[in-house]
Amino acid sequence: MLNAPWIIPLLPLAAFAVNGLFGRRNPRWTGWVSTAAVVGSFAATVALWIASAGADQDESLLYRWVASGGFTIDIAFLTDALTIVMLLVVTGVSALVSLYAVGYMDHDANKPRFFTWIPLFVFSMIMLVISDNLLQLFVFWEMVGLCSYLLIGYWYDRDSANAAATKAFLVNRIGDFGFAIGIILAFLEFGTLRYREIFAGLGSADAGMVTAIACLLFVGAMGKSAQFPLHVWLPDAMEGPTPVSALIHAATMVTAGVYLVVRMNPLYTQAPEALLLVAAVGAFTAVLAATIALVQTDIKRVLAYSTVSQLGLMFLAAGAGAYTVAIFHLATHAFFKALLFLGSGSVIHALNDEQDMRRMGGLRRKLPVTYATFILGGLALAAVFPLAGFWSKDEVLAHVFLKAAADPGGALTADHGAGVFWLFYATGLTVSVLTAFYTFRMIVKTFHGAPRDAALHEHAHESPWVMTVPLIVLAAGAALSGAVLGIPPEHGVIHGYLEHAAGVLHLEGAGAAPTLILAVVSTVAALTGLLLALGAYGRGLPIPQRARALAPGAETLFRQKWYLDHLGDGFMVALTKAAAMLSWGFDAGVVDGIVNGVGKLSRFAGGQAGRIQTGQAQNYALLMVVGLVLTVGGLVLFR
Repeated sequence: MLNAPWIIPLLPLAAFAVNGLFGRRNPRWTGWVSTAAVVGSFAATVALWIASAGADQDESLLYRWVASGGFTIDIAFLTDALTIVMLLVVTGVSALVSLYAVGYMDHDANKPRFFTWIPLFVFSMIMLVISDNLLQLFVFWEMVGLCSYLLIGYWYDRDSANAAATKAFLVNRIGDFGFAIGIILAFLEFGTLRYREIFAGLGSADAGMVTAIACLLFVGAMGKSAQFPLHVWLPDAMEGPTPVSALIHAATMVTAGVYLVVRMNPLYTQAPEALLLVAAVGAFTAVLAATIALVQTDIKRVLAYSTVSQLGLMFLAAGAGAYTVAIFHLATHAFFKALLFLGSGSVIHALNDEQDMRRMGGLRRKLPVTYATFILGGLALAAVFPLAGFWSKDEVLAHVFLKAAADPGGALTADHGAGVFWLFYATGLTVSVLTAFYTFRMIVKTFHGAPRDAALHEHAHESPWVMTVPLIVLAAGAALSGAVLGIPPEHGVIHGYLEHAAGVLHLEGAGAAPTLILAVVSTVAALTGLLLALGAYGRGLPIPQRARALAPGAETLFRQKWYLDHLGDGFMVALTKAAAMLSWGFDAGVVDGIVNGVGKLSRFAGGQAGRIQTGQAQNYALLMVVGLVLTVGGLVLFR
């Protein structure tokens, strides 16, 4: 029973069925049913972790799904170290989010529907993670997208929520189209879609095809994990309830892309050009989103752009070949980002759904538990020693440094982009400064200073225990998970555990990382951003004004999100509408014209033929005589 992976997805699936069928009759129990099921999944994952200790990997066949000639696809579970780490993150954080949602959604009239979709979301993510082949993964990849659509648009009576859900769905379809082509090419090249068999066939595969497959799979990852240019859906996803934001950003949907790249790490290792693409997109996305977060006024949108930026750092780590480090940062990020989103939800709950930080301020005494836990989450996100974000982000930057320092004559030559990693390392340090700045800008504007709206401040109150307990548990994770998993640096618990499932790409000539020096540099970067934010928004120093003077137009660029939404919502949407109108014109004028013309011709011919149907026998006799004369005459003439 301990080693029964099918129990892990079964429990949330059962909660989905129970709440969907009976939730309307007993709405107040739906949240507890959902929470109990996900807690049960977490417990089953822990049991599986214990039972699988010492085993490299195990595969469990549930049933044969497709059998056509020699081609077979099974619904099967792959339980190796990478799977178990991801399952612990998904089920653990999801359980706390579900518990928090019991309090947050308490007065919502439609909460049975909410707690029907939540366990289905968790079930879909579990099945995605535990899959042993690309087709099974793709099916539940799409299920995760469907659940996100339903939850982002949960408040369907709001136009903004419907628009955000539709945007998320459509943008992800772009990425999934590339993903699907990559899966088709993988089958054509390897004759299978099972991970183990694909990896076994890499030695004899065409190098160009391997690179194409890796790049196309990454297009799917760009959509799910909101990387440039497919990042535009994630900030708008804030239209859903805050627990949904925490679930999407911390434990489920957006981590799927990072997981995909790390899961397929042998393929990417054989495609250094694809790895360079992964790193470049990750680095650019990280700095792009961080600059936009600097000027946001909605507390949830600051965190949304922060998630996009941190996911960029995870892809940067994966692109440097540090697959284990990417998962390490994913795990620590799950703790502190879930904490920050749920903390923002506690603030919003206290202020009657107000999300604008310009109307906040002075809340630290009103919300003492929320404030204390939010500070810990902010310090972890800013990567301040010794909290979780410090250990994982420091390793991201360290491995980018190592990749940059790699000998051009080594396994990954300068032709494959080792030199450009110096730029990526500088980008990572810049992102560290920006992250600490926007994080503490958010904290100061929310919790410190004088209240900006007296009525909201007077009404504010601490959240109930069902919401604060998850905050406290997540705060402990944000404070301790990095040290517990990552000490000693590069040789911690998570590194040893994932060594065979993910590992780190060997870089010839890179030498040993100057660990202490790199840690000091990244710490100085984080503290620089933190102190600048405290000076600008805590002490009123004219730092923002000087920044505007030094870089005129930059603030407008950031507020307009680098005009990427204008490009997408304006140019691309207009282009799509124009193409749709042209297609409609062709369909109506040419396709329908031909079909309708044939119909009209048939009706005309039938009408003319009908004129000889008089019903008079003498006319029919005359026609027979005429026909006989023509027939005999033709035979005589052309005999």
